[in-house]
Amino acid sequence: MNTFIEYFQTLEQRPMERMLFLVSGMLLLWLIEGAIPLLRLQYRKTKWRHAAVNFSFTVMHLVLHTGFAILIVLLSDLCSAKSFGIVHWLQTPVWLTILIAALTLDFFGGWLVHITEHKVPWMWRFHVIHHADNNVDVTTGLRHHPVESIFRGVFFLVGVVVAGAPMYAVMIYQTFLVLATQFTHANIRLPEKLDRVLSFIFVSPNMHKVHHHWQQPYTDSNYGAVFAIWDRLLGTFLRLHPSKIRYGLDRYYPNEEDENFSGLMKAPFRKQ
Repeated sequence: MNTFIEYFQTLEQRPMERMLFLVSGMLLLWLIEGAIPLLRLQYRKTKWRHAAVNFSFTVMHLVLHTGFAILIVLLSDLCSAKSFGIVHWLQTPVWLTILIAALTLDFFGGWLVHITEHKVPWMWRFHVIHHADNNVDVTTGLRHHPVESIFRGVFFLVGVVVAGAPMYAVMIYQTFLVLATQFTHANIRLPEKLDRVLSFIFVSPNMHKVHHHWQQPYTDSNYGAVFAIWDRLLGTFLRLHPSKIRYGLDRYYPNEEDENFSGLMKAPFRKQ
């Protein structure tokens, strides 16, 4: 256990290893998508062109969150020094510290920021870039406008403070979050029973695809990132059979422009 904790405690200092988790997970799911696709996607040009657009947003997202990493380390260390946050107040053992930190970070940095982006009009203008993707696959996971990445970073920092999360717990959750985000967006078909069972605890692929359906109220449901419990407890959980799902938007942004990178970057600043 000590070796495990030490590995994640210092993982932030090894960006290439963190990138390996991202790239290896994406490549694996990319291959699985080809073998057992959930839906037959119709790319504008090619799957590679679609991936290039989404990866451009991913790179900007990762650059911004590298900056946030400095703040995360500072706040985590400050919480430890001041014994501030849930895990310090309860003096929890390591396993419970990891669990509490993961749930808290997932609530603030996953569910709460997500529903806020849907409910606050000026924040939705940036989040709509994520929903504008008409072909949701593993590359869609980190397709966020850079301004939205800042929103998510701020909410995540709040979660670090509330939990008093030590760095090893933060890095364990962030690693799992990256892999979970890729998994839930990947265009893969799981056995329906397995997907349904999985969705009682974790966000499953079919569960998250409902969130990408082009029409409300489905777009305004299933906000969770890793854990499904927030949607179930807070009344934002909906089901829709994958065969009925259609990606994209019924307003806000033209569906035929979903791979127009410059247009997507400028869209939140235009009058709607």
